[in-house]
Amino acid sequence: MKYAPLDNYINGSPVASASSPIQVTSPVNGEVLSSVPISTPEDLQAAVSAAKTAFPTWASLTLRQRCEIFYSYRNLLQDNLDELALICHEENGKTIGESKAEVLKAIELTELACSLPNLVSGESLEVSPGFDCSIQTSPLGVVSCITPFNFPIMVPHWTIPMALALGNTMVFKPSEQVPLSGNRIAELLTEAGLPNGVFNVVHGNKSIVEAICDHADIKALTFVGSTPVAKAVYTRGTSSLKRVLAMGGAKNHLIVMPDADLEHTAANVAASACGCAGQRCMAAATMLAVGDVDHIVEQVVEQSKALIPGENLGAVISASAKSSIEKHITEAEEQGATVLLDGRNTSVDGCEAGTYVGPTVLDNVTPDMSIASAEVFGPVLSIIRTGDLKEAMELENASPYGNAAVVYTQDGQIAKQFAKQASAGMIGVNVGVPVPREPFGFGGWNDSRFGVGDITGRGSIQFWTQSKKITSHWID
Repeated sequence: MKYAPLDNYINGSPVASASSPIQVTSPVNGEVLSSVPISTPEDLQAAVSAAKTAFPTWASLTLRQRCEIFYSYRNLLQDNLDELALICHEENGKTIGESKAEVLKAIELTELACSLPNLVSGESLEVSPGFDCSIQTSPLGVVSCITPFNFPIMVPHWTIPMALALGNTMVFKPSEQVPLSGNRIAELLTEAGLPNGVFNVVHGNKSIVEAICDHADIKALTFVGSTPVAKAVYTRGTSSLKRVLAMGGAKNHLIVMPDADLEHTAANVAASACGCAGQRCMAAATMLAVGDVDHIVEQVVEQSKALIPGENLGAVISASAKSSIEKHITEAEEQGATVLLDGRNTSVDGCEAGTYVGPTVLDNVTPDMSIASAEVFGPVLSIIRTGDLKEAMELENASPYGNAAVVYTQDGQIAKQFAKQASAGMIGVNVGVPVPREPFGFGGWNDSRFGVGDITGRGSIQFWTQSKKITSHWID
């Protein structure tokens, strides 16, 4: 075991659980990294009690005072970038370069929280002679965030800096598949000066997620994961009268027009489909090839061949994920898809116990095939041929998801039409992974999001606060 067994992190220090732990295994090479507790309701109660006790003092600080801690924390993220990237690589499987990019995005998200004194200000207006109305924002209390395996550092930072800087205290539940990053985040927050109890980590599985949804003292929660689980979390959390924002899965469509730039489009599509081993909700899943684009398809295959597992293409999270991805590829082939590039049965020398899937490109996929609607969550690109833009837009609009949609074209009018008609919350024009940079918020549509608002950016401020309206009248 490379690292010491993990404990929960409650009230500023590690706290052992009475539960039996499970192993944490690296998808890179199968090495046992650590163990993590499957926490009990008693563990959750200890974390919530610590957060509830810390809340009044933390909330009483000024916004500027709270943000000063996040300036220090931002610098600690920068100072520990290499260490954090290595942990991310080992427990998640993505490449070191991708892991560093993830830490840098966490820094960017923290910087937005540092700027909150410039973004959050009260309003005041004399609404009639002698009568003033003003608005103040107040934190909610104890909140929670539940995060997935695919971005163990970035996705937690979608919520942690903003929610805490706005005056809330938190119970954080990371994926049990990638728990090392969560504890390291807690340690760095403590080192930055965050008071004990403001941020707590409770590990576990489905049962602890359900307990978070049900706990009366947790006022709001965010979730990121698959659509079926996002629906379940949203339904259960809101039934206990919580604010819930649950981000689900995706099946993103990339429309490639005949006039698209050959080199840029091919490289961009391949990177979108296979970056982070395809394990991201903004990955290219389906390329809608409009008209005669064979020259682009050929180049997408060549660009994908340059992605070498174990070098510039990371592992998928587990053996079960590898099996599921390969099953989707096989089913598509059996249903009539043409396998232009096959990533099944991939093994990396020296990492034979790792879980790798090579880049895969499937042509002649049809909308009735299972792979056309399933979220594969691996480095697999399905190509559906369409006669014109209208047909391509109909296919994109028919998807139950709505995270991202992309068009590749040099025609501004087509780009404008696409952006208006696409049924997705994040639109790319010649950009394969159209994740908004801060302060623009991340948030999909349809079955990719349950709840109101964006999980990042300015929109997240409203989610983590409540407004207080004050009407004053002073008698002369």
